[in-house]
Amino acid sequence: MLSVHGLQSGYGNTMIVRDFDFEIGAGETIGLLGRNGVGKTTALKTMIGLIAARQGEIRFDGRDITRLPAYMRAKAGIAYVPQGRMIFSSLSVQDNIKVSAHGAGIRDVDSAIAAMYEQFPILSEKRRQPGGQLSGGQQQILAIARALVSNPKLILLDEPSEGIQPSIVGQIGEIITSLCEERGISVLLVEQNFDFAVKVVSRVFIMEKGKVVHSDRSSAIRDDLELQQKYLGL
Repeated sequence: MLSVHGLQSGYGNTMIVRDFDFEIGAGETIGLLGRNGVGKTTALKTMIGLIAARQGEIRFDGRDITRLPAYMRAKAGIAYVPQGRMIFSSLSVQDNIKVSAHGAGIRDVDSAIAAMYEQFPILSEKRRQPGGQLSGGQQQILAIARALVSNPKLILLDEPSEGIQPSIVGQIGEIITSLCEERGISVLLVEQNFDFAVKVVSRVFIMEKGKVVHSDRSSAIRDDLELQQKYLGL
């Protein structure tokens, strides 16, 4: 599905991601974990094309996408839900989804929106309400719906549990599980909430100083207290 080899990227003269190697298969849920500042978000932004790769290769479905702009990666089937959600606060829930549908080139926009309402009934109830008036959890669900409306093969989720009440965090976890089990969508999850992450992903990659230093099944990571202390500070 998506493979990354020898990736390097950063901001200005500062290199953040160094010799980063990663892969995710079709229908997989992968967690990318690590302390703050190790390069997780920068890695995601480089994968989606918001930051240019300095070196290395990114391949998606066997195709080299390293130099493709972000909008072409989105059309190829990669969706991105950024940290902080980044919805349009002044637009209604329905218009937020509609903008994403048009941007993805969806022909039957009304049907696509209806499908999102069927999957997320709370959005149907709030369809006329400005996005900025939703709760944090509802905004996160809206952000996921905006990504899903493009029918992606892979979703990159950056800190979806941040600032959300525990009951909604559980609901977000159920959404992630259903994306894989019911729709076959791959999910790459960046998270600081360790307990949440290891519950919803099947494998974990741990980053340190811009590169992956360990990977294993989520159950093995969950039970390895020494590793958690070493790389995650838990």
